[in-house]
Amino acid sequence: MVSSLDVAEYILQQKGPITAMKLQKLVYYSQAWALALEQEPIFDEPIEAWANGPVVRDLFNTHRGQYYVATVPQGDPEQLAEEQKETIEAVVIYYGQKSAQWLRSQTHSEEPWRCARGLCSEGARSNKRISFEVMQNYYAELEPEL
Repeated sequence: MVSSLDVAEYILQQKGPITAMKLQKLVYYSQAWALALEQEPIFDEPIEAWANGPVVRDLFNTHRGQYYVATVPQGDPEQLAEEQKETIEAVVIYYGQKSAQWLRSQTHSEEPWRCARGLCSEGARSNKRISFEVMQNYYAELEPEL
């Protein structure tokens, strides 16, 4: 079974050390585009609509307190299928050059995060889950830029 930790470690192998916020957003977009293009998730852990954007709590717990993340030792990229690696690589190429703040703003403008947040005010804490179905439908409607 593939986990978000496997995805995160694969991203770090591609990009090198990045901020925790950026890592979370790249993991989120990897999941989003897998749902849109392959119609199935890469990993099963829920993604929550936190104030700073989508966060996988299991991944957060592994890098808690770190500003930059260089490795996720619990992650094993060998668990990823080739198709999953290709999706992640496309996400890293497209989104990986963007800043963490740009990625945060982008996710805040998109339906999956906004829908999960509901009536939560800007900056308010939330652990509401972002629906994989909403993610799949939303990103499938976009013209893939990957």
